[in-house]
Amino acid sequence: MHQGIMKAWLESSHLYGANATYIEEMYEAYQEDPQAVSDDWKAVFENLPSINDSSAQPQEVAHSKVRDYFRSLALDGNRGSSVRASDPQLDAKQVKVLQLINAHRFRGHQNANLDPLGLWVREPVSELSPEFHGLDSQDMESEFNTGSFAYGGDTMKLGEIISALKNTYCGSIGAEYMHITDTDEKRWIQQRLEPSQGRANYDKAAKTRILEGLNAAEGMEKYLGAKFPGAKRFSLEGGDSLVPMLREIIYRAGESSTKEVVIGMAHRGRLNVLVNVLGKQPSELFDEFAGKHDHTTGSGDVKYHQGFSSDFETPAGNVHLALAFNPSHLEIVNPVVIGSVRARQDRRGCNDGSQVMPITIHGDSAITGQGIVQETFNMSQARGFKVGGSIRIVINNQVGFTTSNTEDVRSTEYCTDIAKMVQAPIFHVNADDPEAVAFVSQLAVDYRNEFKRDVVIDLVCYRRHGHNEADEPSATQPLMYAKIKKHPTPRKIYADRLIAENSIASEDAVAMVNAYRDALDEGECVVKEWRPMTLHSVDWTPYLNREWDESYDDSVPMDDLKALSEKIAHIPESHPVQSRVAKIYKDRVAMSIGEKPLDWGFAENLAYATILNGNKRVRITGQDSGRGTFFHRHAVLHNQKDATTYLPLRNLAEDQAPIDITDSVLSEASVLAFEYGYATAEPGGLTIWEAQFGDFVNCAQVVIDQFLSSGEQKWGRLCGLTMLLPHGYEGQGPEHSSARLERFLQLCANHNMQVCVPSTPAQVYHMLRRQVVRPMRRPLVVMSPKSLLRHPLAVSSFDELANGSFQNIIGEVDSLESSKIDRVVLCSGKVYYDLIQKRSEKNLSNIAIVRIEQLYPFPHKEMEVALADYQHVKDFVWCQEEPQNQGAWYCSQHHFHSAIPAGAKLTYAGREASAAPACGYADLHMRQQEALVNSALKL
Repeated sequence: MHQGIMKAWLESSHLYGANATYIEEMYEAYQEDPQAVSDDWKAVFENLPSINDSSAQPQEVAHSKVRDYFRSLALDGNRGSSVRASDPQLDAKQVKVLQLINAHRFRGHQNANLDPLGLWVREPVSELSPEFHGLDSQDMESEFNTGSFAYGGDTMKLGEIISALKNTYCGSIGAEYMHITDTDEKRWIQQRLEPSQGRANYDKAAKTRILEGLNAAEGMEKYLGAKFPGAKRFSLEGGDSLVPMLREIIYRAGESSTKEVVIGMAHRGRLNVLVNVLGKQPSELFDEFAGKHDHTTGSGDVKYHQGFSSDFETPAGNVHLALAFNPSHLEIVNPVVIGSVRARQDRRGCNDGSQVMPITIHGDSAITGQGIVQETFNMSQARGFKVGGSIRIVINNQVGFTTSNTEDVRSTEYCTDIAKMVQAPIFHVNADDPEAVAFVSQLAVDYRNEFKRDVVIDLVCYRRHGHNEADEPSATQPLMYAKIKKHPTPRKIYADRLIAENSIASEDAVAMVNAYRDALDEGECVVKEWRPMTLHSVDWTPYLNREWDESYDDSVPMDDLKALSEKIAHIPESHPVQSRVAKIYKDRVAMSIGEKPLDWGFAENLAYATILNGNKRVRITGQDSGRGTFFHRHAVLHNQKDATTYLPLRNLAEDQAPIDITDSVLSEASVLAFEYGYATAEPGGLTIWEAQFGDFVNCAQVVIDQFLSSGEQKWGRLCGLTMLLPHGYEGQGPEHSSARLERFLQLCANHNMQVCVPSTPAQVYHMLRRQVVRPMRRPLVVMSPKSLLRHPLAVSSFDELANGSFQNIIGEVDSLESSKIDRVVLCSGKVYYDLIQKRSEKNLSNIAIVRIEQLYPFPHKEMEVALADYQHVKDFVWCQEEPQNQGAWYCSQHHFHSAIPAGAKLTYAGREASAAPACGYADLHMRQQEALVNSALKL
């Protein structure tokens, strides 16, 4: 800072004189931690002048020089006639006033009026009292500089400052934002909170709209309670302000040109939101309570898991709303919602998140108790997963599930403390103050749109009934529920307030309640902003009611394949790559001109190239997806000089479809859930999640169980997600061998998904293309190889790509005389190559080997063709690498039995049953592998 500016600042700040020691201490604190001082002081210290010596770069000013610098400026200034005399006592108190302001910004939320029931026992924060700072009643009429406090003028009486601070930071809103390191974000929040003292000046129309939301929330719950007493509905009562909150968020989003809002929430209040926000007809909900349904196929699901879509009219235009289907695993829906939002943004070409906004609604115990929340926060700014921020709402009923105190559910002060890991601002708000709720709702939307970051609203409320309507909460929370029974509802509190201030007449408030109940009796939509849906979302019509055996054409002309193969093998000369990668691409050039057969990585990349060339989007994520976990894909090439990247697959043609290949965060559950959500909103392209090792998919089991395998049955939700799960017994131990094939096969029913084990490059090429070209959209689970990626026998030709298709069954390929065959070995995957190598070594001509490349849906017709020449054979064996209680044996042997000739015997060749997926010793692995191959070949 220039000396003249520093001098002027000191002269006008009242901060010299008796406060030299204070300034020195402040600067020492700044040197240790720049975040330890207020923004004002930080700005001063950051701009202090540097000293130069002739032999070094500018250095930081020594502490003694800073002290002398302050003193000399002040002394020089005091010699001038224009400078007022310093009052040491007043100067000292000025510093304390600024400290008091900063204390409220940091800790005012801890003494805010947040609990509607008044049961929170919170110790007074001493730093928020004037006495702590040496200020007393005699100072209340004194004028002080307000620093950066954005209320009133540059100076105010201390009493006025304290009143404004209490109103802003200790009222119905508790704002936590000083943990944010970005100064612009903090100042933005201060400029929104402090001038209005945390309140909006709503007109009669806005207040009426808020009251209508509360009427609807309470009216729905009372209606359901009377009409279906004792039925589970996970009532919103106590948290009624959620309905006007969501409505205000949607209105604000519409003003910001948002076109779509995707909502994820668990059970609490879901039925209320469906009817009063999204516009589901009450009559449909009543039918669900009565046990009626429309007799569609599938299992269906309980009413408080259902999703819904509609359009919501705002003054700035319609906003499309989508409430995601959600299982009972609570928070797992969050990454699903974010993935769906990312797909919608990508489809719209929206790179900043402005056109599609996610809202996730959490329970107070769930947000802090379930790890998927941390994973989703961690993804919020990651390159492949960010969506321009999410609005996260906590319905904080203060008891979570049925727990009686917070010591049982978390180790932090607030359930929202998890959000601080991404420096999200957190606005705690008393749910009994609906105008404060509306204020923070609008603030949250504006913050999200301004900074493209997550923001959290902690709606502090209560739960009028138990966890569900059959639960008796007073058994574990007697004091709370004694208070709740006497506590007026949010609607009554607000209606009385509006009547008292003459914003609404008493008879009008009663009329509003009666009108809503009459609307429920009629059973029609009660949301006046509801509008019939237009084409906001992707059209799933081409993929509905499709069957597995429908014909499709995935052929690509040879000339096109050759042209694309040259492009995916090309690296610009200006882009030097690592030596091993260069060798791989040198081989790919040879493959592209027919000098070498095609390996796995080349065929896989060529599949993506043909899909992109067909104008279909490709998205691949995984912990090493750019290079491929086993160093085979190398779709993303890293420049060895400047670390820039080059994707040959992005350089096929000017009008090609986009491709995103992203090395994901180190997570399975959140990333797989994200990709599931993405695939449910983008059916036309190819969406792939790749596990680093197939075993790691265990960490995402809930996504597989509750979304991928059952989503169509429960909710009618189609999804074409592909999962590449490295699988194969290579002697790498229990956690690096098995993708748990048996678990997927156990989940297979009703043709819900595909489970494939491709064994050649041509097979993976056609399998990936089939997933896009075929009009059927269901998950594809691939037991992906490891050693086959570079196996000398696992190669294919251009002809197999251009003129072939995916083979569910690959019959015997060697020229064996069928009449001499007395044993047929059935197998899948890598073990096939071990079998044919051993058969060749032993010169066996009496044993045929048949590969099953698709284990589910089981290809009965193709198997019949493959076994047509072996109807005389009585000896069939299933050979697998996995232990007997794992792999395909138990789950698929009924298919094997139905495929072999009548009277034939089916036996097992493989590892013995084991609690672990594989052994951890290389020599033991080799002995086991040799034994199972010998057993299959009768050696």
